[in-house]
Amino acid sequence: MRPRHLRCTGLQFARCALLPALVAAAAATPVQAADLLTIARDAIENNAELAAARSQTSSVEAGRDVQQGDLLPQVDVSGNVTHNRQYESQTGAFQTGGDDSYNGASLSLEATQALFDARNSREVEQAEREVDQQLYRLAATEQQVLIDVSSAYFEILRAFEVLEARRAQERAIGRQLEQAREQFEVGLIAITEVEEAQAAFDQARAEGITAQSNLQVSFEALERLTGQRYASIDSLGDEIPIAPPTPADRDHWVELAMENNPQVLASQAGVEVSRGSVDIARAGRLPTVNAFANYNYADDDRDAIQGHTSASQVGVGVNLPLFTGGRTSASIRQNTYLLEASQYDFEAQRRDTVQQVRSFYTQVSNDVSTVEARAQAIVSNQSALDATRAGYEVGTRNIVDVLNAEQNLYSAIAEHASARYDYVINLLTLRQQSGVLDVPAVEEINAWLDGSSVSFTLPEDAASADAAMEIGEPPRPR
Repeated sequence: MRPRHLRCTGLQFARCALLPALVAAAAATPVQAADLLTIARDAIENNAELAAARSQTSSVEAGRDVQQGDLLPQVDVSGNVTHNRQYESQTGAFQTGGDDSYNGASLSLEATQALFDARNSREVEQAEREVDQQLYRLAATEQQVLIDVSSAYFEILRAFEVLEARRAQERAIGRQLEQAREQFEVGLIAITEVEEAQAAFDQARAEGITAQSNLQVSFEALERLTGQRYASIDSLGDEIPIAPPTPADRDHWVELAMENNPQVLASQAGVEVSRGSVDIARAGRLPTVNAFANYNYADDDRDAIQGHTSASQVGVGVNLPLFTGGRTSASIRQNTYLLEASQYDFEAQRRDTVQQVRSFYTQVSNDVSTVEARAQAIVSNQSALDATRAGYEVGTRNIVDVLNAEQNLYSAIAEHASARYDYVINLLTLRQQSGVLDVPAVEEINAWLDGSSVSFTLPEDAASADAAMEIGEPPRPR
């Protein structure tokens, strides 16, 4: 009788295979593992793309102030000091030739105030619309960072569970290979069964290497998003509330997206920005009216002239462009076409968002059934393995049947783990597409973690990641 090394049955088997590694990891890790909420906050603070979006938003807001400055009083002052040398060679009855050298100074002060400037006024309105659009883009970037870091977090856990399943598969098939060699040596089985076991073992080992690589890649992705390394993270609990989206109405989620999705709102704001550009171009045909006041002072040290001169003016100036070579009309046509393009862009974004929301709603709904089916597949494959092993012991099954049954079981375990993470990631993505993914939503998912940790061995030769972004000395407005 061959020893039956698989003691766990059904869904318990998946956890049974992972439990030793998780316990060892928890015992070997003196520091507290990072959870999803902690890492999400790190990403919000340190993510380079989000920091760039914040700086871009500040730039757009400053641009609005630039446009507003053109409507406020403008005051200019200018002055100069000169040395003049004049030489005259002509002589007449009242004039003799000679040299004249003198110094002079002048000062000019001018103030203007726009009384009517349609172009500048509409540029200010457009700047306000650009600020609104950029704020939506910033919100979209924040939500993208949250979904990216959440996906990277759960991809690590997915890769870890798949790796543990492949390692358990390799160990189980390794023991089967050992037994096959022992039985071959005493003449109980043929060499072909040993070769079959060796081939299965090599395949399991190759799958384990792939899983190890996937884990490392997932870990590096999380580091890129947060600028930090984590020696351990909390794992997902066994009993998570896998249920269809609430409310269970696809149209409700679509309406939610149309009201809250920042990419849709940014595209809609882009239409208003383009409409503002048309208004600015049309304002080029209107007059401008400015009030002005100026004062001029001049003095020099010529011998024949004493005292200084000064003059001042106060008035209103009007400028009306009569003909600009067709430039204004061409600008109106150009911006009208850009407005039309922005309207099509908005419609494309709206359609894409509707399709994405519907797709992820369907995926999340299907994930509920898939997780249940994958769980049942573990039970079925465990029963099949037990029956195959019993048949092998009495001679009705061969080693190939046993190896296939083992591979099917461990594949079912890996696929069940993968299905659970598909559900979590797709649920978060549905919320992102609907425009309702925020830190509280991540906190809700964070409550599904069970506190047990998954640890990693960090490369010793790699420089530790620094939370501060290395961009040199930040610019300081003056």
